[in-house]
Amino acid sequence: MDARYEERASRLGGAVVWTWTGPRGPARPVLPDGCMDLLLWGGTLVVAGPDTHAFTPQGADGTGDASCAGIRFAPGTAPALLGVPARELRDRRVPLDALWPGARVRRLTERIDAAADPVAALEEAALRRAAGAQAPDPLTAAVAAGLRQGRSVGEVARAVGLGARQLHRRSLAAFGYGPKTLARILRLQRALALVRTGTAYADAAYAVGCTDQAHLAREVRELTGTTLGGYLAGIGHGAEDARSGTAQPSGDGR
Repeated sequence: MDARYEERASRLGGAVVWTWTGPRGPARPVLPDGCMDLLLWGGTLVVAGPDTHAFTPQGADGTGDASCAGIRFAPGTAPALLGVPARELRDRRVPLDALWPGARVRRLTERIDAAADPVAALEEAALRRAAGAQAPDPLTAAVAAGLRQGRSVGEVARAVGLGARQLHRRSLAAFGYGPKTLARILRLQRALALVRTGTAYADAAYAVGCTDQAHLAREVRELTGTTLGGYLAGIGHGAEDARSGTAQPSGDGR
């Protein structure tokens, strides 16, 4: 079976609904991006926490077929919806019934499985949950936006009116790690987006704020476990996605 990834913008602000069909090998891992996902994986609802390193999914039955679907939440927004601080889910895939009452999750799973379009039903469940949940920390969007733009952690802290310790504590709860780690991850994603379009490594490094190409190479190896060349070889060509490894505009299925 050929692997295929598809995505679309969700009706839940900032989120993306995606599907992955087929196998997924180690050359095409999920890369860190600061996001969390709610997955429908082998008939089970699973929460994918924020990653600090590359992760290669396997099928829910332990095989290489990693077909699944999910809704990917904008950085910092999932903890309020799920009711769990992001730091507790860092680098973890956790069944939803470990976070919510089992009976509620069973009813939700049965409703999604019985739907004509389970992926749309998963999105609808997220929308209903968001409507009744506490709103995300209003500062997290500003923090994520500032770091995504390449601003320093100090600049972002001053812009949102927080001291270094306050920013770190709130970042742990919202993103799963401190602002320096989030900044590195978002910088990596910006760099990979550039090299996928054919930008030279040195130019991409300069554009995202790395000191030089060697700096970018170290960041890629530390966060993805591979080299820039190995990453590009794994995805096959420049238009393919950093996390899914399949050709599409900007998605990143887990």
